[in-house]
Amino acid sequence: MTHQFTNDLIHETSPYLLQHAHNPVDWKPWNDKTLELAKKENKLMIISVGYSACHWCHVMEHESFENEDVAEVMNANYISIKVDREERPDVDQVYMDAIQIMTGSGGWPMNVVTLPDGRPVWGGTYFKKDQWISALSQISKLFQEQPEQLYNYADQLEKGLKSMNLVSINKEAPDFNLTYIESIVSEWSKSFDHEHGGLKRAPKFMMPNNYHFLLRYAHQTNNTSLVDFVNLTLTQMAYGGIFDQVGGGFSRYSVDDKWHVPHFEKMLYDNGQLVSLYADAYLLTKNELYKSTIEETLNFVQEELSTSRGAFMSALDADSNNSHGHLEEGAYYVWTKEELNRVLGDDFILFSEYYNVNDYGHWEEDNYVLIRMHSDVEFCVKYDLNQEELNLKKLYWKQTLTKARALRERPRLDNKTLTSWNAIMLKAYVDAYRTLKNKQYLDIAKTNANFILQQQLKEDGGLYHTYKNGNSTINGFLEDYALTIDAFISLYENTLEEQWLHSARDFTNYTLDHFYDTQSGMFFFTSNEDPSLVTRNIEYRDNVIPASNSVMAKNLFKLSHYFDNEYYLKTATTMLNNVKEEMASYGSGFSNWLDLMLNYTNPYYEVVAVGEKAFEKLSEINQFYIPNKLVAGSTTPKGSPLLKDRYLDDKTMIYVCVNKSCQLPVTDTNEALKMISK
Repeated sequence: MTHQFTNDLIHETSPYLLQHAHNPVDWKPWNDKTLELAKKENKLMIISVGYSACHWCHVMEHESFENEDVAEVMNANYISIKVDREERPDVDQVYMDAIQIMTGSGGWPMNVVTLPDGRPVWGGTYFKKDQWISALSQISKLFQEQPEQLYNYADQLEKGLKSMNLVSINKEAPDFNLTYIESIVSEWSKSFDHEHGGLKRAPKFMMPNNYHFLLRYAHQTNNTSLVDFVNLTLTQMAYGGIFDQVGGGFSRYSVDDKWHVPHFEKMLYDNGQLVSLYADAYLLTKNELYKSTIEETLNFVQEELSTSRGAFMSALDADSNNSHGHLEEGAYYVWTKEELNRVLGDDFILFSEYYNVNDYGHWEEDNYVLIRMHSDVEFCVKYDLNQEELNLKKLYWKQTLTKARALRERPRLDNKTLTSWNAIMLKAYVDAYRTLKNKQYLDIAKTNANFILQQQLKEDGGLYHTYKNGNSTINGFLEDYALTIDAFISLYENTLEEQWLHSARDFTNYTLDHFYDTQSGMFFFTSNEDPSLVTRNIEYRDNVIPASNSVMAKNLFKLSHYFDNEYYLKTATTMLNNVKEEMASYGSGFSNWLDLMLNYTNPYYEVVAVGEKAFEKLSEINQFYIPNKLVAGSTTPKGSPLLKDRYLDDKTMIYVCVNKSCQLPVTDTNEALKMISK
């Protein structure tokens, strides 16, 4: 295909950047060469950040960046840089903070105008074409005629950016207690939606780490009403249109309050975290809905987001071509009554009742998004079916609609691999194996772990962030290390293969050398080997993905037990203490930190099995929901702190310890379980 325009993005590997390679805008990638060019030519920069699955990014591209009039304004007065936020989360963080200071909100696409030195002076998210042209023209004129105004504003904004994520060491002695956590949860609970689950708002994001913490806290405090709320939320999400009722897997969020109409992109990180969440919930409840949700989600990941090398790709787009060949949000996923009737025939009426092809499931125009309202038990009673009959019906419906959907044009795939997101999905497969004992899940997890070690490992022992077309690129960020360490610890706990634990320790030491800030006691998001941006951020507030610092603090806590390392424990404790004050006013933004705090407020168990049947014993214990434990074991004599001098030739002994104080070892897992309280 010949193109009228081609810019420098044609040499990039990011699918998002390549989508813009034939815009008339003279886009350039984010790199030192581009940044130097802006300084050399003394030109303002436009830094436009988005990602491949972003619907409104596509809209702005079509309206503005494909328009030659817009391109003329941009090319004449600016150095224009396109950034894939998933490739460069460091760039995204800095300029998103700036947008939030300037406008009070953020999102994607994100568009920022900066001085030639990279300091932001203006920005926002989505702009209509006329707004965009007008703003760029005014800013360009101001820079030419009164540049000092922009420089003065940049000075003030830079101060705000540097203070925004400022963390200082809390010099008060750590005091972590359940009363403090209870007060946070009590305030947080005022925003719970007890009809549909989640928070009383729309749009609704799933926020898996919130419900991980709330499930654990409710279980450990015997708060049955809170357990019920978490189960309501998980059930309604699995019933909702936000879960693909045909092909499995979750979309990013719902635009309404009942989890019905999703923003249709499917992200690897959402699905990985949700599998882990549903795995823990299944251990506690044995709810078959949770089991099927795990299995269908992982089937989606295996079918749609997995590579032949055992890596995981990033996302499926929200948009796909409709029957008229035009990009349309959700076109691949929604159904009309006429189409369903034609495809399902005599089953249409029963199907329509189960998935609400009615006013409740109607979206817009003639389109329906499949959504459930009732449990299978309730449905069977109402329609005089047994569960086996309903299961056969559901299997037939899904197979039939899968074939019908295969005739549609598929959403675009973002096929780049990110180390951090791969680690999330690696842990999901481990958690699914731990819960469901499907050996295939463990095999997939180990293949992915080996991919990370073989392909994403740098010569100095660090990690790369991205992988695409056989090339590993971009120096790893803290999220890559923190999430990989977390996944490798989980892999060790479910295989007892020490290489994963030792790799976790080695990556931890690497982060201490390259990311740790002695002044704050926290970790920077970028390595000390990376070029400096406007500011060097410390990411500590939990979001859809937990903050890299909260994950790192939990890693250090666990590894301090495995290696009897007091420095690790002291660092984790300091980090938690540093954020304690801010946690009080915003529980949902610190849920992973709150989860760590429970390790200090409740007994935290070291469960160690040593002997020929160690693996079997620990597998039995892993069938119970015990969030306040770590697992170690060996079938042979070992010298590591938790295993040393515990091996006996003729017995498999289970040790249950808290703070280096151990009860008498036992041989029976039921006896060991009796020693473990919430």
